[in-house]
Amino acid sequence: MKRGLIAATGVAALLVSVAACGSDKGDKDSGSGDSKGKTLTVWFMDGSNPPGWTKAVQAEFEQKTGAKLDVQVQKWDGIQQKLTTALSESTPPDVFEVGNTQTPSYAETGGLADLGDLKKEIGKDWTESLNKPAVFDGTQYAAPWYAANRVVIYNKKIWADAGIKDVPKTRADFFKDLEAIQKKGDAEPLYLPGQNWYFFTGLTIGTGADLVKKDGNKYVSNLADPKVAKAMEIYKQYQAFSKAPQDKDEATPQQADVFAKGKTGAFIGMGWEAATAIKANPQIEKDLGYFTIPGESADKPEGVFLGGSNLAIAERSKKKELAEEFLKIALSDKNEGALAKEVGSIPNKDALLANLKGNAAAEAAAPAAKGGGTTPLIPEWAAVENAPNPIKAYMTAVLGGKSPEEAAKQVEGDVNKRLSQKQ
Repeated sequence: MKRGLIAATGVAALLVSVAACGSDKGDKDSGSGDSKGKTLTVWFMDGSNPPGWTKAVQAEFEQKTGAKLDVQVQKWDGIQQKLTTALSESTPPDVFEVGNTQTPSYAETGGLADLGDLKKEIGKDWTESLNKPAVFDGTQYAAPWYAANRVVIYNKKIWADAGIKDVPKTRADFFKDLEAIQKKGDAEPLYLPGQNWYFFTGLTIGTGADLVKKDGNKYVSNLADPKVAKAMEIYKQYQAFSKAPQDKDEATPQQADVFAKGKTGAFIGMGWEAATAIKANPQIEKDLGYFTIPGESADKPEGVFLGGSNLAIAERSKKKELAEEFLKIALSDKNEGALAKEVGSIPNKDALLANLKGNAAAEAAAPAAKGGGTTPLIPEWAAVENAPNPIKAYMTAVLGGKSPEEAAKQVEGDVNKRLSQKQ
């Protein structure tokens, strides 16, 4: 989970080929005495495995199997190349964490083991939106571990001063509240830069839009689709309440730092960004509140981008059955629930959401997760998000006065060029 608790795992680097090498189970090392003396290597990403959870899972695994667990924490910077290389070697990590939108790239190159049997055994009730990125070409190549999505983080004092008594339940209500803050005139209603790409992605999910489409045997831009245009028009309505630059994203400057000054009604971000605001201005903590991004109707929250991670087994692992034992333990209801409780991540089953109780940001995020989604789950998409991201240029063009159709035409050549790059 990059950046502390939650990964924004939408950007996947281009991957070189990993040779496939059969689908046998490797050593017959199920969880009995024949595992004694063996060591299972697990790669977690920096910030993903909280100490309490990791210690408990390791103890349970070692007690049950008699094997040792070698947990190795990896840095996000450069991980794509490092993992790609490791998966092509004879002794790869047996189990590893992989960003949910990165999973298709590793699956396509043959580096991931088929987990279809594991899915049947322990994953029948995995939340569909979390499990979807773990499947490629109809095969279960990973297991959903956790996810996170954006919420509205707001300043209760500014809202109260504008006469607002309750949080909005619909998008129209939200706009009315922002208008009330605007009329009061003491604060910027919403901080939303023009290139908050992941919020826009959520809006496209909400409108049922696809950012790419199939043209023969290749993928091409679908930005000219009316559903994409509808999502961008909604974004434009939101951005009209903000003084933020239209050609910058939420990290330039950090939107939490802007919010921390106490002159902004709300911003749309990850739960952990509240801690960033508090660090910049401890006095703002007492005024912080959270709510689910409201959708068109009260019974369905806005679409959201689900960032998160899957757990996978290396196809070349010689300890596949032992690795599956680890996944059964790590992904058990007990340990999934414990992870959600410890860090506030969205667990892989709806039945486990009760573990978020008491974590205000996580409670606000949970209702939207079921209807959430990701960027296109194709290996070719990785190149599209490489800087400079043409989708951001599309957003700025629309906010600058171009029609969605004109803006789509302006960038579709670049998008199509990126989609055609060899993986």
